[in-house]
Amino acid sequence: MSERQFTGRHAAMVFVGAFGVIIAVNAVMAYNAIRTFPGLEVENSYVASQTFDARRKAQEALGWTVSAEERDGTLRLAFTDRDGRSVRVASLEATVGRPTEIKDDFTPDFTFDGIAYVARTDLAPGRWDVRLKATDEDGTLFTQRIQVHVTR
Repeated sequence: MSERQFTGRHAAMVFVGAFGVIIAVNAVMAYNAIRTFPGLEVENSYVASQTFDARRKAQEALGWTVSAEERDGTLRLAFTDRDGRSVRVASLEATVGRPTEIKDDFTPDFTFDGIAYVARTDLAPGRWDVRLKATDEDGTLFTQRIQVHVTR
């Protein structure tokens, strides 16, 4: 019975195989990261930072809080003021989507029911983000990202 020897060819195959697996996994992960990247929040972060404090103060002066919930296929956004009263905004734009990719993003058609803004949706179970922009009657912009957890 003869013993098999570990040769330079075997060492090279182990080396190439190990690094081949590492490179392949990195390539798959990089591809998926780029494919599902939702995009930039702002075009130029330096320019956006120059007005951040003023926009934040104006938004805080409104005294609004927003809550979001999904129940029985209806997404509900409730704006309230400091006293807990319902707020009707001058305009509302909202994008609903998954936090990690944009393929499921959509813009629901919200209507005000006298208390809150409601829209029919068909959200699958899991975490969803509502990225909203609301404008007050005086033109003050209110932006917020709210998480909604859907369980079925």
